[in-house]
Amino acid sequence: MWSLLEFFPESLMFDVLDVGASRNETPPYQGLVDAGRARIIGFEPDAAECEELNRQYGPPHRFFPHFVGDGGQAVFHETNWLLTGSLYEPNTPLLEKFQNLAELVTPVATHPVATRRLDDIPEIANVDFIKIDVQGSELPIFRNGLRALSSTLLIQTEVEFVELYKGQPLFADVDVFLRGAGFQLHTFAGFSGRAFKPLISQNNRNLPFRQILWSDALYVRDWMALERLGEEKLQKYAVIAHDLLGSYDLVHLVLAELDRQKGSDLAPRYLERLAPGGAV
Repeated sequence: MWSLLEFFPESLMFDVLDVGASRNETPPYQGLVDAGRARIIGFEPDAAECEELNRQYGPPHRFFPHFVGDGGQAVFHETNWLLTGSLYEPNTPLLEKFQNLAELVTPVATHPVATRRLDDIPEIANVDFIKIDVQGSELPIFRNGLRALSSTLLIQTEVEFVELYKGQPLFADVDVFLRGAGFQLHTFAGFSGRAFKPLISQNNRNLPFRQILWSDALYVRDWMALERLGEEKLQKYAVIAHDLLGSYDLVHLVLAELDRQKGSDLAPRYLERLAPGGAV
């Protein structure tokens, strides 16, 4: 699919906030980075991993070895796999009921740590896209990042539907907060789960039968209040919805508002580029 970036000036740059950055997977914003149209502020508390991220991406991107949270002291629960460590204690009795979960979230050690609030980090300014994956700590981070949220157009956040970590907020808690902060739930990036032991689904220990455990939820700025956004934010919203989400109907909605504000013809041009003759 072609990029909607071609509709807008080359000066249109996207500011990405990645809390829980990782070299183990391709981030959803990578296309914007490859196009030279994104600046990342990222956080990875593991110092060695953080250094590698800074080496891999280089300027203008910056990664910091901070634990992001409520600004207070906390305990980091180290596990046997870097990606499953958390500021919440693994809920081992629950994890052990499923295939191949406790084996990947085995407690190793605990470490006292200091956390930083997003709103206290001066490098964070006008954010367009937040990607967050911190093993249960998402909601405290959002609650202490209202300044960052106020400008954000898209949030991709991991959410859990059961208590994989003791006392962690679940999807319903995150959903209530983000809707109250001016976002609409748009979609989920698939669902993940496991089978209850001793059964195995399709001879694959990582597949569920029916029980879902977690997902990535995608929230977009409230499309019932597009008139509150200015020209540049509407341009970015449209690009994000097209290039990152493939939500072409949402793109048209955003472009129609941009046309209303600016007297342009982007929405009909988009339809013709997207579906000549009217068929998508």
